[in-house]
Amino acid sequence: MASLQLRTLVKFVVQFADNLLGISWVDSGWVPILNPGNVLDYFSERSNPFYDRTCNNELYQMVGVEYILLHAQEPILYIIRKQQRQSPTQVTPLADYYIIVGVVYQAPDLGTVISSRALSAVHGIQSAFDEAMSYCRYHPSKGYWWHFKDQEEREKAKPKSKKKEEASSLFQRQRVDTLLLDLRSKFPPTFYQPKPGEKPIPVEVKKEPEPPAEAVKQEEREPATKSSAPAPPSKPPPEKRARLQ
Repeated sequence: MASLQLRTLVKFVVQFADNLLGISWVDSGWVPILNPGNVLDYFSERSNPFYDRTCNNELYQMVGVEYILLHAQEPILYIIRKQQRQSPTQVTPLADYYIIVGVVYQAPDLGTVISSRALSAVHGIQSAFDEAMSYCRYHPSKGYWWHFKDQEEREKAKPKSKKKEEASSLFQRQRVDTLLLDLRSKFPPTFYQPKPGEKPIPVEVKKEPEPPAEAVKQEEREPATKSSAPAPPSKPPPEKRARLQ
Protein backbone atom coordinates (compact mmCIF):
# COMPACT_ATOMS: atom_id res chain seq x y z
CA MET A 1 0.00 0.00 0.00
CA ALA A 2 2.84 2.37 0.88
CA SER A 3 4.65 1.59 -2.37
CA LEU A 4 1.50 2.40 -4.37
CA GLN A 5 1.12 5.77 -2.67
CA LEU A 6 4.82 6.50 -3.28
CA ARG A 7 4.51 5.72 -7.01
CA THR A 8 1.42 7.95 -7.25
CA LEU A 9 3.25 10.80 -5.54
CA VAL A 10 6.27 10.45 -7.82
CA LYS A 11 4.03 10.40 -10.91
CA PHE A 12 2.27 13.59 -9.74
CA VAL A 13 5.59 15.34 -9.11
CA VAL A 14 6.91 14.36 -12.56
CA GLN A 15 3.74 15.62 -14.29
CA PHE A 16 3.87 18.88 -12.37
CA ALA A 17 7.55 19.31 -13.22
CA ASP A 18 6.88 18.79 -16.95
CA ASN A 19 4.15 21.46 -17.07
CA LEU A 20 5.83 24.81 -16.40
CA LEU A 21 3.08 27.05 -17.77
CA GLY A 22 1.81 27.98 -14.34
CA ILE A 23 5.06 29.20 -12.76
CA SER A 24 7.53 32.06 -13.22
CA TRP A 25 11.08 32.85 -12.09
CA VAL A 26 12.91 36.13 -11.37
CA ASP A 27 16.26 37.19 -9.90
CA SER A 28 15.89 40.79 -8.72
CA GLY A 29 19.67 41.30 -8.65
CA TRP A 30 19.90 41.00 -12.44
CA VAL A 31 16.85 43.14 -13.35
CA PRO A 32 18.56 46.60 -13.33
CA ILE A 33 21.48 45.40 -15.54
CA LEU A 34 19.72 43.19 -18.09
CA ASN A 35 20.72 43.75 -21.73
CA PRO A 36 20.99 41.64 -24.90
CA GLY A 37 24.63 40.77 -24.02
CA ASN A 38 23.95 39.18 -20.62
CA VAL A 39 20.32 38.01 -20.91
CA LEU A 40 21.45 34.47 -21.78
CA ASP A 41 23.66 34.41 -18.70
CA TYR A 42 20.69 35.56 -16.67
CA PHE A 43 18.52 32.81 -18.17
CA SER A 44 21.15 30.13 -17.45
CA GLU A 45 21.15 30.76 -13.70
CA ARG A 46 21.14 27.54 -11.67
CA SER A 47 17.90 28.50 -9.88
CA ASN A 48 15.98 28.99 -13.13
CA PRO A 49 13.63 25.95 -13.55
CA PHE A 50 13.27 26.65 -17.28
CA TYR A 51 16.96 26.08 -18.03
CA ASP A 52 18.10 22.60 -19.16
CA ARG A 53 21.53 21.68 -17.81
CA THR A 54 22.19 19.22 -20.65
CA CYS A 55 21.95 21.83 -23.40
CA ASN A 56 24.75 22.78 -25.78
CA ASN A 57 25.33 25.94 -23.82
CA GLU A 58 26.66 23.74 -21.01
CA LEU A 59 28.33 20.96 -23.03
CA TYR A 60 29.61 23.09 -25.89
CA GLN A 61 28.55 20.49 -28.47
CA MET A 62 26.90 21.24 -31.78
CA VAL A 63 24.19 18.56 -31.60
CA GLY A 64 21.53 18.71 -28.85
CA VAL A 65 19.44 21.23 -26.95
CA GLU A 66 20.48 24.85 -26.90
CA TYR A 67 19.11 28.31 -26.05
CA ILE A 68 19.31 31.42 -28.21
CA LEU A 69 18.18 35.01 -27.85
CA LEU A 70 15.31 35.22 -30.35
CA HIS A 71 14.14 38.81 -29.78
CA ALA A 72 15.10 41.74 -27.57
CA GLN A 73 13.19 44.95 -26.85
CA GLU A 74 15.25 46.83 -24.31
CA PRO A 75 14.84 47.26 -21.43
CA ILE A 76 11.57 45.35 -20.87
CA LEU A 77 11.13 42.38 -23.20
CA TYR A 78 13.47 39.50 -24.10
CA ILE A 79 12.47 36.24 -25.81
CA ILE A 80 14.60 33.09 -25.37
CA ARG A 81 14.09 30.03 -27.59
CA LYS A 82 14.86 26.44 -26.65
CA GLN A 83 15.68 24.38 -29.71
CA GLN A 84 17.02 20.96 -30.71
CA ARG A 85 20.05 21.25 -33.00
CA GLN A 86 20.27 18.39 -35.48
CA SER A 87 23.21 19.79 -37.43
CA PRO A 88 25.07 23.07 -37.80
CA THR A 89 22.31 24.24 -40.16
CA GLN A 90 19.18 22.41 -38.92
CA VAL A 91 17.32 23.09 -35.66
CA THR A 92 13.89 22.21 -34.26
CA PRO A 93 12.16 24.72 -31.91
CA LEU A 94 11.05 23.14 -28.63
CA ALA A 95 9.79 26.04 -26.48
CA ASP A 96 9.88 29.81 -26.15
CA TYR A 97 10.35 31.84 -22.96
CA TYR A 98 9.78 35.55 -22.56
CA ILE A 99 11.28 37.79 -19.93
CA ILE A 100 9.17 40.83 -18.95
CA VAL A 101 10.82 43.23 -16.49
CA GLY A 102 13.06 40.39 -15.32
CA VAL A 103 10.25 37.85 -14.76
CA VAL A 104 10.60 34.67 -16.85
CA TYR A 105 7.50 32.95 -18.26
CA GLN A 106 7.05 30.02 -20.62
CA ALA A 107 5.04 30.82 -23.75
CA PRO A 108 2.10 28.43 -24.23
CA ASP A 109 2.10 26.12 -27.22
CA LEU A 110 -0.59 26.17 -29.91
CA GLY A 111 -2.49 23.21 -28.47
CA THR A 112 -2.71 24.87 -25.05
CA VAL A 113 -3.93 28.14 -26.59
CA ILE A 114 -6.65 26.39 -28.64
CA SER A 115 -7.74 24.31 -25.62
CA SER A 116 -7.96 27.44 -23.43
CA ARG A 117 -9.93 29.39 -26.04
CA ALA A 118 -12.30 26.47 -26.64
CA LEU A 119 -12.86 26.09 -22.88
CA SER A 120 -13.56 29.82 -22.56
CA ALA A 121 -16.03 29.68 -25.47
CA VAL A 122 -17.83 26.65 -24.02
CA HIS A 123 -18.00 28.34 -20.61
CA GLY A 124 -19.49 31.50 -22.18
CA ILE A 125 -22.07 29.49 -24.14
CA GLN A 126 -23.03 27.49 -21.07
CA SER A 127 -23.38 30.66 -18.98
CA ALA A 128 -25.57 32.26 -21.67
CA PHE A 129 -27.73 29.12 -21.87
CA ASP A 130 -28.18 29.02 -18.09
CA GLU A 131 -29.14 32.70 -18.00
CA ALA A 132 -31.61 32.25 -20.87
CA MET A 133 -33.21 29.29 -19.08
CA SER A 134 -33.67 31.41 -15.93
CA TYR A 135 -35.95 33.77 -17.92
CA CYS A 136 -38.06 30.98 -19.43
CA ARG A 137 -41.51 30.38 -17.95
CA TYR A 138 -44.14 27.71 -18.68
CA HIS A 139 -47.80 27.25 -17.79
CA PRO A 140 -50.10 24.49 -19.12
CA SER A 141 -52.74 27.01 -20.20
CA LYS A 142 -50.37 29.67 -21.62
CA GLY A 143 -47.41 27.67 -22.88
CA TYR A 144 -43.87 29.09 -22.89
CA TRP A 145 -42.94 32.78 -22.58
CA TRP A 146 -39.99 34.97 -21.54
CA HIS A 147 -40.01 36.88 -18.27
CA PHE A 148 -37.26 39.53 -17.98
CA LYS A 149 -36.70 41.48 -14.77
CA ASP A 150 -35.10 44.38 -16.64
CA GLN A 151 -38.22 44.70 -18.79
CA GLU A 152 -40.42 45.27 -15.73
CA GLU A 153 -38.01 47.92 -14.42
CA ARG A 154 -37.96 49.70 -17.80
CA GLU A 155 -41.76 49.68 -17.99
CA LYS A 156 -41.99 51.15 -14.49
CA ALA A 157 -39.41 53.83 -15.33
CA LYS A 158 -41.16 54.88 -18.56
CA PRO A 159 -43.35 58.01 -18.17
CA LYS A 160 -46.99 57.29 -18.81
CA SER A 161 -48.09 59.09 -21.95
CA LYS A 162 -51.50 60.77 -21.85
CA LYS A 163 -53.91 59.68 -24.52
CA LYS A 164 -55.05 62.47 -26.80
CA GLU A 165 -58.75 63.16 -26.71
CA GLU A 166 -60.35 62.59 -30.08
CA ALA A 167 -62.33 65.50 -31.52
CA SER A 168 -66.10 65.02 -31.73
CA SER A 169 -67.77 64.81 -35.10
CA LEU A 170 -70.24 67.35 -36.49
CA PHE A 171 -73.11 64.89 -36.04
CA GLN A 172 -72.21 64.38 -32.37
CA ARG A 173 -72.00 68.13 -31.71
CA GLN A 174 -75.34 68.84 -33.41
CA ARG A 175 -77.10 66.03 -31.57
CA VAL A 176 -75.69 67.19 -28.24
CA ASP A 177 -76.76 70.78 -28.89
CA THR A 178 -80.28 69.60 -29.74
CA LEU A 179 -80.50 67.58 -26.54
CA LEU A 180 -79.22 70.51 -24.45
CA LEU A 181 -81.73 72.91 -25.95
CA ASP A 182 -84.52 70.41 -25.36
CA LEU A 183 -83.51 69.93 -21.73
CA ARG A 184 -83.17 73.69 -21.23
CA SER A 185 -86.67 74.31 -22.53
CA LYS A 186 -88.13 71.60 -20.29
CA PHE A 187 -86.12 72.49 -17.19
CA PRO A 188 -85.28 76.24 -17.33
CA PRO A 189 -82.60 77.45 -14.92
CA THR A 190 -83.76 79.03 -11.67
CA PHE A 191 -80.66 81.24 -11.32
CA TYR A 192 -78.30 82.95 -13.71
CA GLN A 193 -74.99 84.78 -13.14
CA PRO A 194 -74.44 87.94 -15.26
CA LYS A 195 -70.66 88.01 -14.73
CA PRO A 196 -68.17 85.70 -13.03
CA GLY A 197 -67.92 86.47 -9.32
CA GLU A 198 -71.32 88.27 -9.09
CA LYS A 199 -74.24 87.02 -7.04
CA PRO A 200 -76.65 84.75 -8.94
CA ILE A 201 -80.05 86.31 -9.72
CA PRO A 202 -83.20 84.18 -9.60
CA VAL A 203 -85.05 83.75 -12.87
CA GLU A 204 -88.76 84.60 -12.90
CA VAL A 205 -90.65 81.70 -14.38
CA LYS A 206 -93.93 82.70 -15.97
CA LYS A 207 -96.72 80.42 -14.91
CA GLU A 208 -99.81 79.88 -17.01
CA PRO A 209 -103.03 81.35 -15.43
CA GLU A 210 -105.08 78.75 -13.68
CA PRO A 211 -108.72 78.41 -14.79
CA PRO A 212 -111.36 79.67 -12.27
CA ALA A 213 -112.86 77.23 -9.83
CA GLU A 214 -116.37 77.57 -11.29
CA ALA A 215 -115.19 76.51 -14.74
CA VAL A 216 -113.44 73.49 -13.21
CA LYS A 217 -116.59 72.52 -11.35
CA GLN A 218 -118.70 72.94 -14.49
CA GLU A 219 -116.29 70.70 -16.45
CA GLU A 220 -116.60 68.10 -13.72
CA ARG A 221 -120.43 68.28 -13.85
CA GLU A 222 -120.75 67.92 -17.60
CA PRO A 223 -119.52 64.31 -17.78
CA ALA A 224 -121.81 63.45 -14.84
CA THR A 225 -124.84 64.93 -16.62
CA LYS A 226 -124.06 63.16 -19.82
CA SER A 227 -123.80 59.87 -17.99
CA SER A 228 -127.22 60.37 -16.25
CA ALA A 229 -129.22 60.87 -19.49
CA PRO A 230 -132.46 58.66 -19.71
CA ALA A 231 -132.16 55.48 -21.64
CA PRO A 232 -134.53 54.93 -24.61
CA PRO A 233 -137.82 53.09 -23.69
CA SER A 234 -137.85 49.39 -24.23
CA LYS A 235 -140.62 47.73 -26.42
CA PRO A 236 -143.54 45.98 -24.53
CA PRO A 237 -143.94 42.23 -24.85
CA PRO A 238 -146.30 41.04 -27.64
CA GLU A 239 -149.97 40.39 -26.73
CA LYS A 240 -151.31 36.83 -26.65
CA ARG A 241 -154.12 36.04 -29.12
CA ALA A 242 -156.80 33.33 -28.68
CA ARG A 243 -156.70 30.42 -31.02
CA LEU A 244 -159.65 29.76 -33.31
CA GLN A 245 -161.28 26.37 -32.92
